Amino acid sequence: MSDFPDWHGTTIVSVRKGGRVTVAGDGQVSMGPTIMKPNAKKVRRFGPGGSVIGGFAGATADAFTLFERLEAKLERYPGQLTRAAVELAKDWRTDRYLRRLEAMMIVADKETTLVLTGTGDVLEPVGGMAAIGSGGNFALAAARALGDSEHDAETIARRAMGIAAELCVYTNDQLTVETIDAA
Repeated sequence: MSDFPDWHGTTIVSVRKGGRVTVAGDGQVSMGPTIMKPNAKKVRRFGPGGSVIGGFAGATADAFTLFERLEAKLERYPGQLTRAAVELAKDWRTDRYLRRLEAMMIVADKETTLVLTGTGDVLEPVGGMAAIGSGGNFALAAARALGDSEHDAETIARRAMGIAAELCVYTNDQLTVETIDAA
């Protein structure tokens, strides 16, 4: 067992509604009971022309490695997010270096939302909503509860993140939000 406290903190939520998809993430990075950084950017655009948005939970360096690998897969399979994600998942499971990475990702393009895990899972969420991280269950429950409201995808994502920040000590209200038009 390590003498260092565990790194905690991240909530990422994705909402697909009304012809748009939004991915939102909080900015808190904690080590044990200490907030190390309140304004980390855990959501970004990537892929050709910024056509994919994604957010990560887990070790930052590991997540950036995975973003780079996924971007390379998207170059090989343009416009095929699912194919690129499956190819990344295969590598993640079989490559000795990648297997040791500790991160999860939500990625979305105009057609598809996916959750990628270190166990090689590529999951398409039901109802176009997904969440990961320490406050993920709170954010997902809030987003689902707001899903039938008149609110758009971005408003739902922001409100869900606000609720998660009120309930999860590893989640704050300093958000990074990206939205793209969906199919």
